[in-house]
Amino acid sequence: MNASVTQARHSAGLLKALVFLMFAMFAMTSDSVGGVIPAIIQEFHLSLTAAGSFQYASMSGIGIAAIGLGFLADRYGHKTTILFGLALFGGASALFAAGHAFGFFVTLLFVAGLGIGIFKSAALAVIGDLSRSTREHAATMNLVEGFFGVGAIIGPALVAYLLQHGSSWKWVYVAAAALCGLLIIGTWTTRFPASRRLRPQEASAAESLRMLRDPVALYFGLGLMLYVGAEAAVYVWAPTYLSGYAGPNPWLAAYVVSIFFVLRAAGRFLGAWLLGRYKWSAVLALCSSAMALLFWVSVAGGREAAIYALPATGLFMSVLYPTINSTGISCFDKAQHGAIAGLLLFFTCLSAVFAPMLMAAVSDMLGDSVYSVVIGALLATALAAGCWANRLADPVGPRLAARNEADYASV
Repeated sequence: MNASVTQARHSAGLLKALVFLMFAMFAMTSDSVGGVIPAIIQEFHLSLTAAGSFQYASMSGIGIAAIGLGFLADRYGHKTTILFGLALFGGASALFAAGHAFGFFVTLLFVAGLGIGIFKSAALAVIGDLSRSTREHAATMNLVEGFFGVGAIIGPALVAYLLQHGSSWKWVYVAAAALCGLLIIGTWTTRFPASRRLRPQEASAAESLRMLRDPVALYFGLGLMLYVGAEAAVYVWAPTYLSGYAGPNPWLAAYVVSIFFVLRAAGRFLGAWLLGRYKWSAVLALCSSAMALLFWVSVAGGREAAIYALPATGLFMSVLYPTINSTGISCFDKAQHGAIAGLLLFFTCLSAVFAPMLMAAVSDMLGDSVYSVVIGALLATALAAGCWANRLADPVGPRLAARNEADYASV
């Protein structure tokens, strides 16, 4: 093996590690919101709908950047775009240390969300560059999301620790900013694989929006929306729903989100193994069905069942998002991966904003947060039905086969 090949493989390994850590870093903040919301309700005397602004602001920023700026990775290169996004996220997160007002925090979350949308779209395109087939792409995305799951464990656990010891929840954002600084240094000094850059007229927000005409983009976008809505019922509203739990093992209520993310992270590493051996459509159909069943157990059994069933959904949710996302990206030319990754991220964020908002509004109106779980169960059931339809009809199979035939990627 010559020196150039060895160096290329070393750079690819280092680049994958950086992407893994990027996902873990922003998960520390984005998936801590369920633990932060009860604290800010008390601190700022907010309704559920108002407190949900911590979720709405961040996801709105990600969504706007994804649909409006996802093309930056295809026009200016993945490295430059990642550095720009990391700088926005890190700067906004660091400023939490200086803030005291609810409106200021919401603004910072929006700016941080813009940064996430920019660097995440480019990082997802990098994964395509480093993959040699659509199957490998899906398996690698499960590893990436596994590290996201690790960050999602650390963040809520850190928030719970801070609150139990009388410290402010906002230090979780400062910790993420410190890690972001290290990632900026690592990204700056790491060699990226060569990728074809599109001309301005080929890579723009208008071109990204034109992808909405492609039924495959809409197909995967709808699947992501259903998944994210169901997931939000757990990580955003489960702590609020279980806050009055007084049955056996009451300590579980404080760590329900952390347990959920532990199981989700473990499942994603397992998902990378499963997708290397079984057809992706079969894995999605079985896991989505198990997730939907656990949601309905939570509804039928009340808090006594939900305290076990809701976190258990994480094990089956684990494989859904990265597989739907990566398969959707794989259906498009590699030179468009930044734009399609941004478009699918937009659908993700659209649901991440409006699904929790709907859950909060219905729960406020009917006076019981159990309705967030009911809505989550309905969304999970719709996703399971769609996954079984996909398994039986295989509508995108020919397109995936064509992308593999077209020399999907070479590293």
